[in-house]
Amino acid sequence: MPKKEDYHVVPNTDRGGWDVKRENADRASAHFEKKSDAMDRGRELAKENKTELVQHGRDGRIQDSDSYGNDPSPPKDKRH
Repeated sequence: MPKKEDYHVVPNTDRGGWDVKRENADRASAHFEKKSDAMDRGRELAKENKTELVQHGRDGRIQDSDSYGNDPSPPKDKRH
């Protein structure tokens, strides 16, 4: 079974705002002005597809990630 590709919430440098992109995709799945709206949609998509949601900052660096699939090594933190 092929690995499901994760979703990323990334800044859109061309038109501002935030994109929800599937890993290795050319186009965004969705575009939002507010990061919180992009995170909500990304969370929905990650849950539907049982993948991970990776949150990026304005600088493009990864800030956080949440797994919504069958995680073989779940985190020990109680944050989520």
